[in-house]
Amino acid sequence: VELFGCAVFSLPHKPHPRLGSFGAVFIMLKSALGAGLLNFPWAFEKAGGVTTAISVELVSLVFLISGLVILGYASSISRQKTYQDVVREVCGRAVGQLCEVCFCFNLFMICSPYHFSDKGCLHGDAEMPYHWYTDQRFALFIMCLVIILPLSIPKEIGIQKYTSVLGTLAATYLCVAVIVKYYLMESHTVIITPEHSQGVGSWASMFSVVPTICFGFQCHEACIAIYSSMENQKISHWVGISVVSMFFCLLIYTLTGVYGFMTFGRDVASDILMSYPGNDVVMIISRLLFGISIITIYPIILLLGRSVILNLMLRLRRRSHGIVTSSFESRCRVVLTIVWIAITLLIAMFVPDMGEVISVIGGISAFFIFIFPGMKTNSHSLICISWCPFGVLTVWGVITIVVGAFIFGQSTTIAIMELINKF
Repeated sequence: VELFGCAVFSLPHKPHPRLGSFGAVFIMLKSALGAGLLNFPWAFEKAGGVTTAISVELVSLVFLISGLVILGYASSISRQKTYQDVVREVCGRAVGQLCEVCFCFNLFMICSPYHFSDKGCLHGDAEMPYHWYTDQRFALFIMCLVIILPLSIPKEIGIQKYTSVLGTLAATYLCVAVIVKYYLMESHTVIITPEHSQGVGSWASMFSVVPTICFGFQCHEACIAIYSSMENQKISHWVGISVVSMFFCLLIYTLTGVYGFMTFGRDVASDILMSYPGNDVVMIISRLLFGISIITIYPIILLLGRSVILNLMLRLRRRSHGIVTSSFESRCRVVLTIVWIAITLLIAMFVPDMGEVISVIGGISAFFIFIFPGMKTNSHSLICISWCPFGVLTVWGVITIVVGAFIFGQSTTIAIMELINKF
């Protein structure tokens, strides 16, 4: 199974799945632990403190795990191996097409925070004399041109499966580093009291971090491919895999969020790496690990999103000309890759705050975590053979759809209001 920070894009061509429990848990962790980790200390500050943020995490975790279980069960019923195919089979062709659009757009937006993470990894000493060749944006452009573009053009990037451990290693190291740096501080004098302790402001702050949490725990696009690759596909076993994976994600995200927030308080940056000085050796190693991990992750995110657009272009070409040549496919693939990298790079260069992008992505991810699983739950083909009572399953499906719609509407509204305030 070849994977990246958010999904699995290729399934082994074997008659029987060979993925064990340990491998499934590791892939789920690798799918969830990505650039969102850098944003969690900032999210804890925005939520109004540790207690509020952890409470939101725990409530969200119920929906996150239930979504994983529903998706795995829907895959077993429909016998499909990708998220889009399951949605199309269970919910119909129209919803399946909507899923493809959301899937592609979501992956496109995810690429921008990975560029933001690259900026954090390239962050240096603020006192260094400025030259055009020391500018972070120039270094980011060179890295995209020399490293990311060549890795992204091929049809398949098989070597990525050998570097998949870097994501989990980088996340674990960053978590430990943030904790150690907190306890090595001589004094803790930062302001950690929330700006809004009660009233409408406190509730608004609490709900504002839900998109960030959704982005951080987002592995639902990958879960169907993971489930389809497992040797043991019993639903009870899949429930255990989902719970264990989300528990370890919760542990790493919470520890990083708590200690990062306690270290910097209200002054914490939206990217925790940007809060530490550029000459801190411990954090230089964190930047290096995250940088290497991101360089290997980004091309596969691009490949997944590009495949949706490329398949559409090839279908249209086949309808109009009756045949698709390899040269046409190659040209389309190269052009799509260059355009994809260029646009996400421009977003990363000229949008100053990663938190705004994360909020938008978190809202879009609500479709994959809440809305589409809720629609599957209420699908006739799923209800008829479900082990759950009809009423319980229907009510839970309605609740997840409503919650997902609320998160999407809220994150979109926040993004629009912030854009209006800037202009």
